[in-house]
Amino acid sequence: MIKKLDIAEKIKESKINKHPKFYKLILLNDDFTTMDFVVKILIMFLNKTKSQAYSLMLKVHNEGSAVCGLYPIDVAKTIQKKIHNYSNINHQPLKCIIK
Repeated sequence: MIKKLDIAEKIKESKINKHPKFYKLILLNDDFTTMDFVVKILIMFLNKTKSQAYSLMLKVHNEGSAVCGLYPIDVAKTIQKKIHNYSNINHQPLKCIIK
């Protein structure tokens, strides 16, 4: 009887201690979205400071993409949707992907 309780408690503990898997939120470069708009997105939706946003914007511009944060999948999808909606409203083709 004691062994069954020990096993049950170990299973319970292993479920409690699991950390969520994190996914990369990546902004993609394009030839039309302005640099100022990318900085604005990074500040508004990803809570970056002006200097962090400017550095990330330059990385997106120079390298074609940049990882802008690590989030659980539901948070990443929500931020991605907000970015795409805001970009569409402002007639900017900015895209972000989740990997």
